[in-house]
Amino acid sequence: MTTSIEQYKIQQEPFYQAQGNEVQLYQAAYAARLPVMIKGPTGCGKSRFVEYMAWKLGKPLITVACNEDMTASDLVGRYLLDANGTRWLDGPLTVAARIGALCYLDEIVEARQDTTVVIHPLTDHRRTLPLDKKGELLAAHPDFQLVISYNPGYQSLMKDLKQSTKQRFTAFDFDYPEAELEAGIVATETGLAQESAAKLVKIAAAARNLKGHGLDEGISTRLLVYAATLIKGGVEPRDACRMALVRPITDDADIRATLDHAIDATFA
Repeated sequence: MTTSIEQYKIQQEPFYQAQGNEVQLYQAAYAARLPVMIKGPTGCGKSRFVEYMAWKLGKPLITVACNEDMTASDLVGRYLLDANGTRWLDGPLTVAARIGALCYLDEIVEARQDTTVVIHPLTDHRRTLPLDKKGELLAAHPDFQLVISYNPGYQSLMKDLKQSTKQRFTAFDFDYPEAELEAGIVATETGLAQESAAKLVKIAAAARNLKGHGLDEGISTRLLVYAATLIKGGVEPRDACRMALVRPITDDADIRATLDHAIDATFA
């Protein structure tokens, strides 16, 4: 069965607001087919950036949401039983290498380290993928590129990339945008007035200041878009903020009370 490249292409331009020269730098990395690593907090635009770059480059994109149960076979492929015996089914990494797609491994630190080592031959001069079970050494398509992302805020000794993996990649550090830029992103994404979007960003700043002081993670740009969407849909702003900004990130009563107070003061 032939894999259709078109099914993996981004058909419409995703909205992405550049914060610096990351678009140009990514284009340079792709031109040299260098693997790319994107580090940043939850919901800051890492995945949207990859989608935008795939669209801009006109290349197919295959995304894998990594998890601790993912095996090497989940990435590479496996033999399956069917009515005629067995047949080989390529995994997403193999499909990407065959058709020349961008393969995006999202939150790669969630995968087991014995799984992530299978990407190593694709990230150096070899650009090959050994399919041991099939007895095939797959040479990656000239257009293939590997992209990974993770949140350094969740790093631990058990959940971090080995240096032998990290040093195979070029890297970007992502963070939440500056307040005015972030308000513009929220307004553009949802159609909410800039003034109201700025108020949401102000609340997010209060939460982000609590990171490490009761919060594991601050309010993401993604959650701001959720709150703005609710407000645009007619939900009272304070209710929308509690529902989309506070309740998802903490169950601590004191932290909730602090953020609820910030909401009431902002939308008084």
